[in-house]
Amino acid sequence: RSIQGEEVNNVEMFVRHDRATNGIWVMATGRPLKNKNGLLKGGVIVCRDITERKRVEQQLLHDALHDGLTGLANRALFTDRLKRAIARANRNGDYLFAVLFLDLDRFKVINDSLGHIVGDQLLIAIARRLETCLRSEDLIARLGGDEFAILLEDIKDTDYATQVAERVQKELMQPFHIDGHEIFAATSIGIAFSTNGYQLPQELLRDADTAMYHAKALGKSRYQIFDTGMHSRAVALLQLETDLRRALQRHEFQVHYQPIVSLQNQKLSGFEALLRWNHPERGLISPTDFIPVAEETGLIIPLGEWVLREACCQMRIWQEEFPAAADLNISVNISGKQFSQPNLVEQIQNILQQTGLEPHSLKLEITESRFMENMESTVAMLSKLQALGIQLSMDDFGTGYSSLSYLNRFPINTLKIDRSFISSVDTDSDKLEIIRTVVMLAWNLGMDVVAEGVETAEQFAQLKRLKCESGQGYFFSKPLNSTTAQNLIATEFAEVIAELGESQNLA
Repeated sequence: RSIQGEEVNNVEMFVRHDRATNGIWVMATGRPLKNKNGLLKGGVIVCRDITERKRVEQQLLHDALHDGLTGLANRALFTDRLKRAIARANRNGDYLFAVLFLDLDRFKVINDSLGHIVGDQLLIAIARRLETCLRSEDLIARLGGDEFAILLEDIKDTDYATQVAERVQKELMQPFHIDGHEIFAATSIGIAFSTNGYQLPQELLRDADTAMYHAKALGKSRYQIFDTGMHSRAVALLQLETDLRRALQRHEFQVHYQPIVSLQNQKLSGFEALLRWNHPERGLISPTDFIPVAEETGLIIPLGEWVLREACCQMRIWQEEFPAAADLNISVNISGKQFSQPNLVEQIQNILQQTGLEPHSLKLEITESRFMENMESTVAMLSKLQALGIQLSMDDFGTGYSSLSYLNRFPINTLKIDRSFISSVDTDSDKLEIIRTVVMLAWNLGMDVVAEGVETAEQFAQLKRLKCESGQGYFFSKPLNSTTAQNLIATEFAEVIAELGESQNLA
């Protein structure tokens, strides 16, 4: 162009050294040369080598679009490619693509126990394995943390996406050997297809993410395909969380009390405090619906403290009202997150002091699985709680590890046999023998046994023959509100109260 008489400023071009790709980047500036008559006689072109600058620019562009740890595409690049795929699908109704949303199972446990360096090395190794599961034209990205996404473009049918999901899960199930550790990883996968008429990348990622959480809820290490019902359930779950946050402030929670009864004389020995949520619009909501949400959001901690305080306060009121019932105790469930709180002992001590309840009247119930998570720290925490004078119970016994050899390591007073054993105790000889063994073992270790979920006369009779001390369930009573529970106490101890009154009159 300079030779043709044009002035050229700052033109970038790649100059090859040979027919291959070797060469340099140059910045060219050119101007025409004219004779004294103003006629063009040539041109001057000045080239400056800018190869290093271009390399830095390309590196910056690559870094802006790729994950620094694994080298995979990042969220920005994945979103851009996904946007193009959506546009193509909207133009061509036959064009099908899928997004797979991956979240590693138990990665936090690995990271916390082995350290972040091992965790990072594991993420890199996982990235390399994921690449082996895909076609060259497929895109895989690390979205952040332990989340990955895969874009499968121009697929023939939905089966290809599920085959990739199965291939990924099979590949990740093989052990990783990192820094002397053998590590087993697994992933939950959500799949969303372009057939739902998406307009925005965020919508597709949202639905794939929703499907992934459904996979986790079903037991992890599996995949789920998104359907529109999942979105409705996700919205309902979000609303439930919002309502749950307001419920404590609005005093929508209640504590109900299920009687615990001696199986030998059918006398009342105590109550278990059970949380109930009386929603202003939906009525009573089952704990199975809102407790998992409370656990996931951390709301279980203030909620658990409220139940503990309410139950202790109520039991103290009953003991003052009915001195003959001073030996009754109140059982309160402690969640895993509550148990992990460093200030739990101090919190319980304060509640006992503020309510005036004697420590021996409080029994804390902790699930068997929580006992086994970190044995040393669990024993230390239990010992501190026992030092306060409160009683300790292993809840849902038989559903977790059920290693009888560990029981003598824990400073506990009570074993609560899970209802799954009780429901068939009168028909299943194996369950019968298990309960017999547990009762004998508990007796030898100085523990008492409570059978949960006693619902029939046959179950009651069988448990009584096995010398099981106590039971609770609908055969005796459903959970009661505080007023009805108080009436039960008054009826239960009416004769004792009358005898006390007569002796005082005689005196």
